Amino acid sequence: MLALILRRLLQLPLILAVIYTLTLLLTWAVPGNPLDRPEGRRPPPEVELAMKRQYNLDNFGSFYISYLDNATGSKYLRESLNGHADKRDQQLTDAGLTPPPRRIFDLGPSLQYRDRTVNEIIAGSLLVSVRLGLLSILIALVIGLLAGIAGAWKPGSLLDSSTLGLALVGVSLPTFVIGTVLLLVFPVWLGWGRVGPPRGLGELVLPALTLSLPTAAYIARLTRMGMIEQLSADYIRTARAKGLPESAVILRHALRNALLPVVSFLGPASAAALTGSFIVERIFSVPGLGQHFVSAVQNKDLFLIIGVVMIYATMLVLFNLASDIIYRWVDPRVE
Repeated sequence: MLALILRRLLQLPLILAVIYTLTLLLTWAVPGNPLDRPEGRRPPPEVELAMKRQYNLDNFGSFYISYLDNATGSKYLRESLNGHADKRDQQLTDAGLTPPPRRIFDLGPSLQYRDRTVNEIIAGSLLVSVRLGLLSILIALVIGLLAGIAGAWKPGSLLDSSTLGLALVGVSLPTFVIGTVLLLVFPVWLGWGRVGPPRGLGELVLPALTLSLPTAAYIARLTRMGMIEQLSADYIRTARAKGLPESAVILRHALRNALLPVVSFLGPASAAALTGSFIVERIFSVPGLGQHFVSAVQNKDLFLIIGVVMIYATMLVLFNLASDIIYRWVDPRVE
């Protein structure tokens, strides 16, 4: 187990380096000027040239190296060791200026929000997306496991057909359709809740439900197939022959082994949910990470695009690692 964790953690920098390179190449190739204002104005040519030099936007290689230098903490460590940062801060203080805050992992300034850094934007919006994602995963697990167990209890019955039909609808319908329908039914027609940015955890239920339904549908199908396979196994027949209650046979014996495919699926699904769904956050006006990413793509905000992608990639790798660890805990026979 320890060897698996160490191997995955050692692979993480290489994976992130590849993702960073591909993301920067694709973003750099997109036409458009990242210094354009949202209202369409452009700075004077001399100001634009100075800003490009300041942010290394005039050369791909310079930007590639300088961003890595700041984002990986290499610049922070180097300046801390040679004392350059302290000297610069002292010079600014003597001149009556406030030194900028120093960050170990500096993801750079936002070209869209000129008075905010990428670190500040991610710190302010990631928590919202994490809350939404955790709530959606919890709802998906409850709905998916109950539907899967109910369908596998009596295969071919009306209950099984109903759960399969609902799972098919959940997989087929896109989230923007589900979200729009839920907004029309509950806040507009029934008057439950309101249309607008959520003001508390209770108002996150509708966007979390929208985000959870496709995941719940997959969990229901995986649980149903796993439960049907396990309930026909010899050890289940032995457990029933010993006189164990049906609830103990299903929940204590069959469900644990049937959850292995679900555990594997939950790794990337949890990472996707925790970093926020761009469409769901747009529909329900949730001020999460997805909203900023969409705006960053529209305005070609290089720093913010790369920062969000790297956060997502890191969480995806870590959640896949967590799912592998849980997988081995559920079934120690897995190599």
